[in-house]
Amino acid sequence: MPTVAVDKEELWQRLGQEYSTEDFDHLCFEYGLELDEDTTAEVEEAIKKGLPAERPQLKIEIPANRYDLLCIEGISRALRVFIGKTEAPRYKLVMPAGGEASLLNVTCSPETKKIRPYFACAILRNVKFTERSYASFIDLQDKLHQNICRRRQLVAIGTHDLDTLQPPFRYEARPPKDIKFVPLGKNKAYTAEELMTVYESEKHLSKFLPIIRDSPVYPIIYDARDQVLSMPPIINSEHSKITLHTRNVFIDVTATDQTKLDIVVNMVATMFSEYCAEPYTIEPVKVIQSDGQARITPDISGRQTTAHASYVNSCTGLKLSSSEVSTLLKKMSLYASVSPSDPDEILVEIPPTRPDILHECDIMEDAAIAYGFNNLPHSFPATTTVGQPSAIGRLSDVVRREWALAGWVEVLPLILCSHEENFEWLNHVDDGTTVVKIANPKTLEFQVVRTTLIPGLLKTIRENRSHSLPVKIFETSDIVVKDSKRERQARNIRHAAAVWCNKTAGFEVVHGMLDRAMKMLDVPRIASHDHKAKTGYYIKETSDPMFFPGRAATIYYRAPPVKETQSTMSSVKQELESILHIEQDMKLGTLGILHPTVLEKFDIGYPCSSLEFTLEPFKKKTQKIWTNEE
Repeated sequence: MPTVAVDKEELWQRLGQEYSTEDFDHLCFEYGLELDEDTTAEVEEAIKKGLPAERPQLKIEIPANRYDLLCIEGISRALRVFIGKTEAPRYKLVMPAGGEASLLNVTCSPETKKIRPYFACAILRNVKFTERSYASFIDLQDKLHQNICRRRQLVAIGTHDLDTLQPPFRYEARPPKDIKFVPLGKNKAYTAEELMTVYESEKHLSKFLPIIRDSPVYPIIYDARDQVLSMPPIINSEHSKITLHTRNVFIDVTATDQTKLDIVVNMVATMFSEYCAEPYTIEPVKVIQSDGQARITPDISGRQTTAHASYVNSCTGLKLSSSEVSTLLKKMSLYASVSPSDPDEILVEIPPTRPDILHECDIMEDAAIAYGFNNLPHSFPATTTVGQPSAIGRLSDVVRREWALAGWVEVLPLILCSHEENFEWLNHVDDGTTVVKIANPKTLEFQVVRTTLIPGLLKTIRENRSHSLPVKIFETSDIVVKDSKRERQARNIRHAAAVWCNKTAGFEVVHGMLDRAMKMLDVPRIASHDHKAKTGYYIKETSDPMFFPGRAATIYYRAPPVKETQSTMSSVKQELESILHIEQDMKLGTLGILHPTVLEKFDIGYPCSSLEFTLEPFKKKTQKIWTNEE
């Protein structure tokens, strides 16, 4: 969790009272924080020895998703509301004297789509900085850069003295040789190409260079006089740097992700809007996006949602009324009121400082924190249950054990893989409706959640090429596919897969593995044209580019009918229903000899045959398997 160091004396002033270390530790615990260290004793010891010492500090650990607590302003604001010293502030946008028509404009060029396509900004007017508030302003930016901004890869923040600049502004992307300005902390101008060399030796900036170094264009922000504001995400301009004497602050935020962009610009603007002449006010800016559409930023309107007292009570074991729950939520800086149409419903407005609240369960957690976790009633569950494996888990164990007894080795690859490994390397095409993609993958190896177990097995063989032949490996685990009917928009499916690698890879080896698994699952083998068989599995030749032509098959499963056919049904009707049932047989998976081009892409020099099928249809058989085992 992030640790924030705050000035002890200043925090007491903001809270309106002093606390002992034990009392403040208790207050932090009640709010969900943790006091990591109080440096008072160390400072006093240094003073006794005549050594230089800073003012005593409190080091507080905060949850990683509470970006509003990354500075003393946010911590003191939240705790004052929590202990009832004040109400949660209302943040508001204040238009300049001329109204919306006189808003400061920023125009984004289409070239920015090639590098950092998203842009937002805000203005803090008539700010009065002190040394400590100025340091806190800089420190919050650093902590956001390390946290949600992912070391500036996703989002980069720039702050400028607006009085040194001439609006309107332009956000562009230019070749590095065409960019030249005096960077922060320097006294001469450099081109962007030269800065890449200059900052290689500066430890605090060199780590950010790879973000844009290899791009043909670099992002750059200009004012009306072509004065550079910043070159995100690397460095700001010396010309527009903020100081203790800055009164009007212009905040620019560039990003590769729209959601994180909105969170960051709101966080910086709201946290330090308390220093404006009119506290908690922010002047918006009109951003003309690269597609020509205008957008007013920042958007600090609260999100409207609902919660229910019955849900809060069911999760916490309490018996609170809706009005009591509303009071608790107000202690957590949420705006809450009872719905006039439903006495159980609570109308909740989530302020721009709380992007961590995504679901009703988050609201319930805030109510529980405000009530006090230690105050929640202790009670035994209303029912007594015995823990046991899930049906699909027990089913997987059956297959896992049987294949291991057959001499095969189980492997556990990662569930994430690259898009190429999941599709192109298997000669498959992404239809755009199946795979779950990672929005901002850390590396190319983790772009998607796998929809098949085969790439992981083939990569395992590739990394164990020195192993003696044959290589016989298998995995029984989950794949993930999109599912728009579910709240999380995705679902897990349990698969079993195996790969045989040898100097010759016959179809019969993996076919035997399939037969053994089905025998243990008590699923009989039937002929595809057998109209009388009510349940069982069979295979049919298929054409799949992942397999060698003519050496692949699809596995089908005929589930038992829900109701038995009446004995009085005519033979013709039985025949028709049997044919219809066969046409609706379920596809379980595939098996066959892998195509040489697939093996070449995975750098495997020997033939391989593979088997993969889903275990989901057999969950109902689990109880019977348990009974037989016991």
